[in-house]
This record gives sequence, structure tokens and C-alpha cells, in this order.
Amino acid sequence: MQLEEKCDSHMELIGKSRQHMGEKAHTNGKLVANGEATVSVKQEANGKPDMPGKCLNIYTWQEIQRHNMETDQWVVINRKVYNITSWADRHPGGHRVLNHYAGEDATDVFRAMHPNLDTVQLYLKPLLIGELAPEEPSQERNKNSQLVEDFQELRRSLEDMNMFKANLGFFFLHLAQILILEALAWLTLWYFGSGWTVTILISFLLTISQAQSAFLQHDIGHLSVFQKTKWNHLMHRFVMGHLKGLSADWWNYRHFQHHVKPNIYPKDPDIDMGPLFLLGDSQPVKYGKKKIKYIDYEKQHLYFYLVGLPLLMPVYFNGQSMQVMYLRRYWADIAMVSSFYIRHFLTFSPFYGIFGTLLLIYLVKFLESPWIAYVTQMSHIPMKMSTEENHDWFSTQVLATCNIEQSFFNDWFTGHLNFQIEHHLFPTMPRHNYHKVAPLVKSLCKKHGLQYVNKSMLKALGDIPRALKKSAALWIEAYYET
Repeated sequence: MQLEEKCDSHMELIGKSRQHMGEKAHTNGKLVANGEATVSVKQEANGKPDMPGKCLNIYTWQEIQRHNMETDQWVVINRKVYNITSWADRHPGGHRVLNHYAGEDATDVFRAMHPNLDTVQLYLKPLLIGELAPEEPSQERNKNSQLVEDFQELRRSLEDMNMFKANLGFFFLHLAQILILEALAWLTLWYFGSGWTVTILISFLLTISQAQSAFLQHDIGHLSVFQKTKWNHLMHRFVMGHLKGLSADWWNYRHFQHHVKPNIYPKDPDIDMGPLFLLGDSQPVKYGKKKIKYIDYEKQHLYFYLVGLPLLMPVYFNGQSMQVMYLRRYWADIAMVSSFYIRHFLTFSPFYGIFGTLLLIYLVKFLESPWIAYVTQMSHIPMKMSTEENHDWFSTQVLATCNIEQSFFNDWFTGHLNFQIEHHLFPTMPRHNYHKVAPLVKSLCKKHGLQYVNKSMLKALGDIPRALKKSAALWIEAYYET
């Protein structure tokens, strides 16, 4: 391995040495091993030493890719090498998202998930341990460097066009819609009483409110509303906890894993639905060859309507949120979720009593569940699923997502997640700008031979059971193979 060392006051290369792995060499009077040129490092995030004479260790991709375990994690950002092992447990987005990129170039995912670079670079500064050797490419050799460069140029253009600047009026009207629906439900109940007809009516009003709250918390959770991260976090906790009764931290840790590695086993928790559902091509074959049959997977496309749609929100998400919140002692979330139930008891118990209010809460979650399940799954379940293939950021997102045709209703019904491709490429972009950048993304896909999938709503909804049926067929073939 060729080693180079930056050490003079003008950061010029002053020495080259060839070392085999395991050899020891003297560099600046210090013994070093493993082929690294060890030098005194002024740790920083932007790669520009603020004192002459400071040096950075030089690493090859071969060396970096060995540090890909939970107990030993390095990442590359803008050609700088960071040891994030000790920081992972304190990462606000959870430790798993960092581990998912250990040993890889994380430049584009880092930029995609962090709108305020000045703040996060303060955390990166003490983690800097070196940089890529000059002869090394900026990303792993299996990645399309031209595509990476084109995507980064596209992002810079979008930043210049202010596509990442939110229209606060848009989100204020969205929040107003939610609060008006909640108030209208209570006023209807107060004026007309708690008969069956009124109960059904207010259940639908509250269902719309809850679904739209889910989309709003999604926006805020991605830091796409306010310029200051602190305000996004505070508002996200309010919407997710007080308006929806779910843990904000639980959602963040789960959802960010999905975003950084969508449809990739086992890193994306959204496709880990075993043993109830088998998704994609490889998981059904794996279960089939091992003769695993927890349930009749041949019929999974049918019981998806009986189990997957109605129980996603009231059972799976609600139960997992409660479990994680209490086991990990997320006290702020516990307080906000408690306020959700207190508010409902104060508002509705005079009409339904305590038990009746609980039934109303979970009836609404039951009605909301198919809406959220369809919106979140129709853009991913029919798309490619695989184990880690270490694609570039652009390819990773485009291969795992698809769009739904734009219309006023589709935008409203999906919370603009009909632009799933754009959302995954630019998670911190305000959703009201997706339609503006979609033609540019489509053009980049065409240039590099990637399919930009855009479907009708009906086709997208039908593709979910069709994909489940296809996966079931693969399981059957492997299960009964002699």
C-alpha cells in the first residue's frame, strides 16, 4: 500500500513510503503499524487545518472498509476519515444509522440528513482521524463516480434555487387543518350528542386529523419546516406526542434507518415484517429453504387486508412506540404521549366515559391504519429489495422507491409522499417543493440509465398484493423443493 503524508506548513506532500500491512515504520519519531502514516492531527471537520504544520493520517479504501463493525466504525465524509465508534451511542438519530454506513463513503447521506452543517461539524471535529490518500477516489471504486458528481451538482443547484427553504404559511395551514378538524369533532359532539350517527361522523373527522398529523410530524421530524433544528425537534415532539400519542424518538430512530438504507436487509426495519409477511425475492427463498412456515405465506396477499392494513397503527406502531418509550425511559415523550390521552379524556369522557373514550381513540387509530399503511407501503414493497450492495446514494434511493402521479387529491391524501423518490433523495426538503425538482431528478435518472417509476394511484395500491403474491410464490417453490 502506498502511503503519503501531509506535513509541511503549506500542506504539500513531502514524503512517500511503501509499507506492507503489519510492518512498522518510524514517522516523525513514532513507531506505527498497519501501514498508516501516523502524524500529529489537528482534528477538524472541514479538512482545512487552522494551524500550519498540522498533519492528517492517510488511508486507503482497503483500510477503511475493515472498520465496519459496531465496535469499530469509520466513515468517510468529503474525503475526510472519521472514527465514529465512541460517538455512535450519542448520535441524535440513533446508533444504527451510523453503523449502517461504517466502512463506507457517507458524504451524500450526511448532507441529505443534516440541514445545518455548521452545527454538526462541531461534533465531527473531534472524530477526525485522517483523510483519503490522494490517489484514492472520493468514493468506493464500485460506485459510479460520474453519477455521484452529477447528483452533488444537482443538490448544489437546488440549494442555489432555495428549494430547501420552507414556506411557513404552507405548514401553518396544514396545522390549522388538523386543529380545525379536532375542534369540529368536539363541537359536533357537544351540539348533537353522542348518538351512533354522530360518533361515526366524528370518528371520520378525527381519522382525517390523525392521518394529516402523521404527515405533518413526518415533515417536522425530517427538519424540513424550521431553519433552526431546535424548533423542529420541539414541534415534532408536540405533534407526534400530543397530537398523535406516539414517541418522537422511537419514530426518529426507526425511520432514519429506513431512509439511509431503504429496502436493504436487514438494515431497513420497514421491510423486516417476518414472520408475518415475507417481502422481496431473497427473504422468501431463505425461509423456504429452511422449511420455515410460521403461517401460510401462500395467502399473505389476502391476510394483508385483514391484518396488515387495520392493525399497523393501533397494534404494531402503537405497541412498539409504547414499549420503546418506557424501556428506554424517554421521559419527554412519555410526558407528551400522556398529554394526548389526558386531552382526550378531558374532551370526550363527559360524553363516552373513560372506557368509551379509549374505544374511540383506538377506533380512530383502526380507521387511520389502512390510510397510512397504503401510503407508506405502495412506494416501497413493489420495488427492489436486496442485501447490502453498497450503491451510491442516488441509485440506492431511486431503486427502492417509486412515485405516484401528481394531483391535488394525491398530494393531500399522501402528504406529498407521492413524490417518494424526491423525498428520499432530499429528506430535509420541504414537500411543497418536490414537484419543482422532480423533472430534474427524472432527467438525471435518464442520463444514467436508471428507471424513474411513476404510477397511477390505483396501480400502486394494486401492486402491494401483487408483490406479496409474487414473494409467496418464491417461498412455495423453495419450501417444497426436494
